[in-house]
Amino acid sequence: MCGICGELRFDNGVPEKGRTDRMLAQLARRGPDNEGQWASGPLRLGHRRLAVIDLSEHSNQPMVDSELGLVLVFNGAIYNYPDLRHELIQAGYQFFSDGDTEVILKAYHKWGERCVEYLHGMFAFAIWDQRRKELFVARDRMGIKPLYFARDTDSIRFASNTQALLAGGGIDTGIDAVGLHHQFTLHAVVPAPRTILKGIRKLPPASWLRIDANGNEQTGNYWHINATRSKTTLSEAEWTDAVHDALREAVRLRLDIADVKVGVLLSGGLDSSLLVALLAEAGVKDLLTFSIGFEDIGEEKGSEFEYSDQVVERYQTRHHKIHIPNSEVLNRLPEAVDAMAEPMFGQDAVAFYLLSEQVSSQVKVVQSGQGADEVFAGYFWYPQMHRDNDTDPARRFARYYFDRDHDEFLGTVMPTYHGEDYSSSLAATELTRPDADEYIDQVLRFDVSTLIVDDPVKRVDNMTMAWGLEARVPFLDHKLVELAAQIPPELKLGSEGKHILKAIGRQVLPKSVVDRPKGYFPMPALKYVRGEFLGFMRDILDSKACRERGLYQRAYVDKLLATPSAEAHFTRLQGSKLWHLALLEYWLQRHVDGLSR
Repeated sequence: MCGICGELRFDNGVPEKGRTDRMLAQLARRGPDNEGQWASGPLRLGHRRLAVIDLSEHSNQPMVDSELGLVLVFNGAIYNYPDLRHELIQAGYQFFSDGDTEVILKAYHKWGERCVEYLHGMFAFAIWDQRRKELFVARDRMGIKPLYFARDTDSIRFASNTQALLAGGGIDTGIDAVGLHHQFTLHAVVPAPRTILKGIRKLPPASWLRIDANGNEQTGNYWHINATRSKTTLSEAEWTDAVHDALREAVRLRLDIADVKVGVLLSGGLDSSLLVALLAEAGVKDLLTFSIGFEDIGEEKGSEFEYSDQVVERYQTRHHKIHIPNSEVLNRLPEAVDAMAEPMFGQDAVAFYLLSEQVSSQVKVVQSGQGADEVFAGYFWYPQMHRDNDTDPARRFARYYFDRDHDEFLGTVMPTYHGEDYSSSLAATELTRPDADEYIDQVLRFDVSTLIVDDPVKRVDNMTMAWGLEARVPFLDHKLVELAAQIPPELKLGSEGKHILKAIGRQVLPKSVVDRPKGYFPMPALKYVRGEFLGFMRDILDSKACRERGLYQRAYVDKLLATPSAEAHFTRLQGSKLWHLALLEYWLQRHVDGLSR
């Protein structure tokens, strides 16, 4: 797990080292173990390394293979690299390192753009072909590893976060109107290739880009989720066994492919508790687990320790329980926002940031349960959508998912940013793609392939990597995702969601953990806004910077400030609309306005 960046010029110019230096400074926390640059002609590459596999200097990057004429920068982990390495050695390739990085170089030389089809893992990488003067960049199937880019007529730059691109200068920081609509409708999800800023784009998951020194480019997608069922039907018991086996393998791979100790982020929910059970089943001794909790607000609890404690007791893990007072949340909030490559509304972003700080002092790699709810239908809105019989797929989706309907969005932002109902158009396109049998299959595929990438997945990457901590997400193993897409809806939606996972859980976990109400990594202070938190948000939204930006309609802002906890001021997914406005504005102040200081 690392941070990568680079610049390719199309105008016969040479990339400035100073610009790459500035970009690498913004990637330093992603890779505290080593820094490297490589330059030749129109290209300069930069890399910050977090050493997890092959800890020796032989796997430092940028990695140059002089014999093949290839140079690579890579962020991620390839879990099947030992098998690929053996296959490539059998094909005549010789290796000078023992890690997964060099395997990508050889795989690209042997299979070209199809190399990504052979890689099992999470990755974003760039390979420069010195002979053809071509740059090839690619991103993993699930979009677990980020890859942003900025292009103009003279050059293209790429990086693992937007902070690096902004530090490089020359970015159009105007607000993208389509991205803004998605931001406020899809709870901060702005699907690739857009971002909230006009001048920064991101490579979509499961895709690649090839571009030469003249700026000519080709793009391609190499994977998609097929949510149709074959004629062969399995019983519930057979589906349960199949998922159990696939999840067991996903956990094992993410344990074995590391030369450092691996821990678990244990929330107390079913998903992370299952990871602990499967790691114990795999024979891990002295397993390190980590939980975080916050202050209660009214009737809403700020921790789930009562459940995580039961898992710890059963499996006798070496547990670290962290309790954060609200005063510390508010004091540390600016740091968490600085770590966001894009503005994130999820209340648990700060939680992950503070948790990762503590965890990184103990381990370099953790497994985390993100993705299980989307892959196995764990959220409350999925059954609602399933029961609805509206024939319009986008309207049916919006009724239970959108944070704001289009009319409310138009009343939220100034007319400068008004346009079409872009989010409904996106939903209509994604929910009518072929290869999905039922409406709920379409919904889950949309969530897993698109929405999840820019909500929990990005959040976990940003907040863990801010502390040089690598998070691995077994529930988003692409082979497990492919299997889950074939499962009949009733075996996902049953038992109030995640029926199959709960069946597995009953074999290995306390019953109270399996049958508990669904938890949402609580941070009540950012939901029920009052006291110092309300004052903090008021100061942001009443600031000179906010008023001069002219993004929000003041009547809407004032209405939310007057009664932030009114029922109408929560989204359908129970997020605070006031927090949405304050967070976006604060992110712009910290990331964009700060460029001129």
